Amino acid sequence: MFLICGLGNPGREYHKTRHNMGFDVIDRLVDTYRIPQSGTKFHAMVGSGVIEGQKVLLMKPLTYMNLSGNAVGEAVRFYKLDPATDLIVISDDIDLPPGRIRIRAAGSAGGQNGLKHIISCLGTEAFARVRVGTGAKPKDFDLADYVLSRFSEEERAAADAGVDLAAKAVACIVSEGIDAAMNRYNVRPKKEET
Repeated sequence: MFLICGLGNPGREYHKTRHNMGFDVIDRLVDTYRIPQSGTKFHAMVGSGVIEGQKVLLMKPLTYMNLSGNAVGEAVRFYKLDPATDLIVISDDIDLPPGRIRIRAAGSAGGQNGLKHIISCLGTEAFARVRVGTGAKPKDFDLADYVLSRFSEEERAAADAGVDLAAKAVACIVSEGIDAAMNRYNVRPKKEET
């Protein structure tokens, strides 16, 4: 079984903010694969079903971003999962433009507090993560204000394309493995290549 966790903050005031890209990807997976919601468990909204023939548990922690590890750690221990092979975490990334994603099999939190807390609670950096671009913070913005802001109308189409791409990447990880997903989705659009 795969545990697929999208990071974000619960509540209407955070809906569709830059920091909630992980929640948006989970919502897209729920819609695409018709995964029924199972209520709350492990301090998270959860739903279980099948993606590309593999059993999955989708999770949106209700702990707020900075305490995401509480929900993830509890589910990993309950199901006796190996984070290196059974866990996929989806988060926002200000170092990527809207519409771009980056997949890694392991690594540091890269300044993302939700990932930092998950690493701390699991005691390992070895788990798959799909980072979804939100665009760089403008100079005159506070980081917290920026990640809790919503996309402009122009950015929203690219952000939605990034959500679609991330959902496809998660399905690829589940069905073909992390290496196949990295080879397929960690590419720059043609116009960015020099």
